[in-house]
Amino acid sequence: MGAALAALDDLAGAFSLVLLTECDSTNSRLLAELPPDDGRVHVLAADVQTSGRGRRGRAWKSWPGASLTFSALWRFAPDAPVPAGLSLVAGLAVARALEELGVEGVQLKWPNDVLVHGRKLAGILVELTPGRGRVPAAVVGIGINLQLPPDADVEYATGVTDLAACLGQAPDASRLLGLVLVQLHRLFEVYAAAGFSALRGAWQQRNAFANLPVNILGEAEALAGTCAGVDDDGALLLQTPGGLRRVLSGEVSLRLA
Repeated sequence: MGAALAALDDLAGAFSLVLLTECDSTNSRLLAELPPDDGRVHVLAADVQTSGRGRRGRAWKSWPGASLTFSALWRFAPDAPVPAGLSLVAGLAVARALEELGVEGVQLKWPNDVLVHGRKLAGILVELTPGRGRVPAAVVGIGINLQLPPDADVEYATGVTDLAACLGQAPDASRLLGLVLVQLHRLFEVYAAAGFSALRGAWQQRNAFANLPVNILGEAEALAGTCAGVDDDGALLLQTPGGLRRVLSGEVSLRLA
C-alpha cells in the first residue's frame, strides 16, 4: 500500500485502507460489516473477488493481478438525503485518474462504465447502506482492468480493454488506487457542496454516446432516440420523436442503436 499512500500524499489521513488477497465481494463485505464512523473513508481492496458484482446482477470476473478492484464507504452529512448521480461522479474520478496516467481516449458511458475508444476498461457499482437511523452513506465499488489473461472471457457489446494495452504495460495497482481515491475525494467534495451540476460539463466532455442513436433497455416501454447528454441530476436525456425524455438509471441499460 506504500504507493497508494504516496499518491494520496496529504490526503492519506482521510482514508483507511485494507488490502485482501481474496474475498467474495468488496461491496458485499463493506455493506455486511460497516466500519465505524471515525471520520475517514474506509476502503477495502482485493486482488481477487470470487463473487464480484456489477449492475443489474452481472458478475465482475476476476483473475490474480488482472484488475484493481476496491470499494469505498462514503458517509454524508447527518439527515442529508443521499444524492443521485454518484456513479457518474465516480466515473469522472476514474477518468481523470486514468488521464493523469497518460491514457488517451477515455470516455464515460452512462451511468457506470469507463471506456477507452469504445472498449470497456472499468465499471462502477454504487449501493446505498440500508436501514433507518443511520448516517446516509454509499458503498462505491470500482473495478479497473489492468492486464487481462489472454483467455479471459469477458462479454461486452463493444469489447473490453485493459491498461496494459492502453499504456504498453500495466501500471502499479497500488499507485492507481491512490490516484483514483484522490480524484474521488476532490470530486465528491465538489458534489457535496454544489451538486452534480458543477461536474456536468466535465462529464459531458467525455460522453461516449454524445449525439449518437441509442436504445434504452429495461424500461416498461422500448425507448429509442439520440443521446442528448445528462441533466443536472445525472439523469440521461434522450431526444425522441415525441420530445426530450429524462431517463433515471435504476435497472435500465444504454446501448448503441
